[in-house]
Amino acid sequence: MIEKRMKRFAYICLVGIFILIGRLAQIQLIDTENFAKEQINLLEASVRQRTQQVVVDNGRGTFTDKNGISLSTEPLSVLILFPFLKEMDWDVERVANIIGTSREHLTEQLEKAKDPFVFRDDGPVVLDDWQVKEINALQIPGVFAVNKQFERPGQYASQLIGIVGENEEELKKRYPDRNFSNETVIGITGLEKSFDPFLIQEEQTKLLYHVDGKGGPLFGLDVKYINPSNPFYPIKIITTLDFPIQQKLEEIADDHRMNKGGIVLLDIESNTILANVSRPKIDEKDPYRNDGLVNYTLKPQYPGSIFKTVIAAASIDYKLITPSRTFDCSKTIHGEEDDVYDHGILTFQESFAVSCNNTFATLAEELAGIDPNVIETYGDAFGLIDEVGWKGDVFHFTDFTQLSDEEEGQIFLTDTEKTDAQLVRLVGIGQLNVKLTPLAVANMMATIGRGGTRYSVRTVDRIEYENGSKFFSFPMDEGEEAIRPYTAEKLRQLLREVVVNPQGTASALQDLPYEVAGKTGTAETGIFVDDGNEQFVNRWFAGFFPYNDPKYAFAVVQLDARKDSSSPISITRDIVEFLYEYDQH
Repeated sequence: MIEKRMKRFAYICLVGIFILIGRLAQIQLIDTENFAKEQINLLEASVRQRTQQVVVDNGRGTFTDKNGISLSTEPLSVLILFPFLKEMDWDVERVANIIGTSREHLTEQLEKAKDPFVFRDDGPVVLDDWQVKEINALQIPGVFAVNKQFERPGQYASQLIGIVGENEEELKKRYPDRNFSNETVIGITGLEKSFDPFLIQEEQTKLLYHVDGKGGPLFGLDVKYINPSNPFYPIKIITTLDFPIQQKLEEIADDHRMNKGGIVLLDIESNTILANVSRPKIDEKDPYRNDGLVNYTLKPQYPGSIFKTVIAAASIDYKLITPSRTFDCSKTIHGEEDDVYDHGILTFQESFAVSCNNTFATLAEELAGIDPNVIETYGDAFGLIDEVGWKGDVFHFTDFTQLSDEEEGQIFLTDTEKTDAQLVRLVGIGQLNVKLTPLAVANMMATIGRGGTRYSVRTVDRIEYENGSKFFSFPMDEGEEAIRPYTAEKLRQLLREVVVNPQGTASALQDLPYEVAGKTGTAETGIFVDDGNEQFVNRWFAGFFPYNDPKYAFAVVQLDARKDSSSPISITRDIVEFLYEYDQH
């Protein structure tokens, strides 16, 4: 009996030993990189447990403006200290003197440290070249002056550039055939998302040392500097942005307390984005809060009278306009007396300058009577319905798009709207279901400014290797004639009349150093405040300048604004004055 129990116990022990051996084999030999259902990389976890490190450069590609100024990160020379210095006798006084701080301030931060850290005051203490050389010449283990990448402060073009983050599920979905660390960051929004296949990190540059269970040095005080030393990576994305312009337009938006809206500025010759501002800003602590990640220049909005530009173009081509034809601008679009705007009888040109609703509601109804699709056809010709960002083939990526967050605009939602006279009249003044993106509106103004040829909008000029050699260039497309040169010239004159006519809705811009041409717009949003006494509106101004030799096209929009909010006209004034001064240097 005892013998049977002993055999049974021995058998159980033997099975347990085999299970334990199998488990150890699974952990150490078989599933080392994808252990358990969580797919844990045991090799990485083991290394992390036995090392302390500072990542100097995470290896992800970066963005620069067109002149090479970094947009997403900036390299700073900083002092890095390792916590084992607390147990050493080292020349604290000498290091403190070199960086211009006190011994006490330096040791205070060190005493609190459990991991390697960047020495800080209000922010990272930035070192000069001579300070870097002096510190590293001391050759003190655990004391390093290095060039480290930091996120650029100030949030410039942050919604356009986008954010990155860790997402294991999305990482594996995007790159099923590549073996990335689960801690690899990927682009979540903006250009970071669009260009993620090129930007995704390969190897990190870091300082590290091995520790024992108590956090002490395992193999002495040998701190290793690991640098992939790859002359080609990480990749650099050279955008079309102009950093000083971007920086100033951000300041202008804040000066005018733009709570929600955006500014987009295009270079007409190259049809590229020079600056892109969106509000509200991204909350750095909680990026998903308050729509801070939304780039409102790429989202369709109610345009109001901005859309009258499209009606004007179609009316010119369909010869609905004659020098002698006049319109009753003391009436609303429903034929009633207008209690707010009583402009009397006006010509077509005068109607455009004062933005007479009845004129363009009438013309829209006449156009729909000729062809129910004509309004949509002209909107499409201007690129207001489809996405206008650059698309094309990039190596094995077919239909690659630079602006992955861009959305399409809309004019009519149903065919019924095209044949209902009252609904068409609302469409004629940019209401009902008309929604356009500020980028598409700015592109329409660029098309008019250059004489009728429409191009797609580029935000990135090229991709470069780390050593500066070219990886890929995004060519300007061949373009297509959106409207006839004759029509474009007539529209140019109409847009200028908005500014030079004393009664024009943008007459406040007459005295600027650059002659501006453009169109205002105020659109009802259907959102009421103050117990229904006031409705939020979208306030627009879009156009181009200088008038005789167009260089810039733009769109400024204040979304969900009150009547007493800062006017897009005032914002435009500041933009034009700045660019005039900027161009003189």
